[in-house]
Amino acid sequence: MVALVVVLVVAGVFAAQHFWTGRTQPVRAPDVVREAGAVSGPEREPAPSPGPPADAGRAQDGGGGAAAGSAGAIVVDVSGEVRRPGIHRLPAGSRVADALRAAGGAEPGTDLDGLNRARFLMDGEQVMVGGPATAAGAGGAGGGAGSGSVAAGPGGAGGAVGVGPVGLNSASAAQLEELPGVGPVLAQHIIDYRTEHGGFRSVDELREVNGIGDRRFADLQDLVRP
Repeated sequence: MVALVVVLVVAGVFAAQHFWTGRTQPVRAPDVVREAGAVSGPEREPAPSPGPPADAGRAQDGGGGAAAGSAGAIVVDVSGEVRRPGIHRLPAGSRVADALRAAGGAEPGTDLDGLNRARFLMDGEQVMVGGPATAAGAGGAGGGAGSGSVAAGPGGAGGAVGVGPVGLNSASAAQLEELPGVGPVLAQHIIDYRTEHGGFRSVDELREVNGIGDRRFADLQDLVRP
């Protein structure tokens, strides 16, 4: 009997404890926390952070009007019949016309018919400006010898343009069509690719042009240059 009473008392204690811990308790609504950093009173504008001026890091070469930042710039050599020949720093994505402006423009009377002023420039390239009008005209119309050059050299004897590989970044559609296996459609694909991608950086990029497979690339790789 004593043992039974002890068991009942222990069971009663556990039952009372369970009831007490499981009772319903009131819940307090959470306090509204203001946004961190909020300030009372009139709204104040943050003080401007110190830093270089907006045009810091931009350099103007020789007053030619072509400014380039320290990053994303290219360096080109403009020579021939221009007012300020030499090395000029230009923003990436510049064209031959920008290089002409940086060099102060062409000398009066210079024939620019053989110069593609809309072509994108590549870092480290040389832009030759000028030459006799007959030589520049012959190079642009014939499209054969010298199709890989940007323009005729200044004041050369007879203005002849050297024979070399066709420049993918400077050749016209007619010049590209003189390559083996290249017709009007493929020539236009090459021009579209260089316009979309800012020019060819290597001959290997020719593989990415629509219509040029491994076999055709093998026929062209020794006949062209970027």
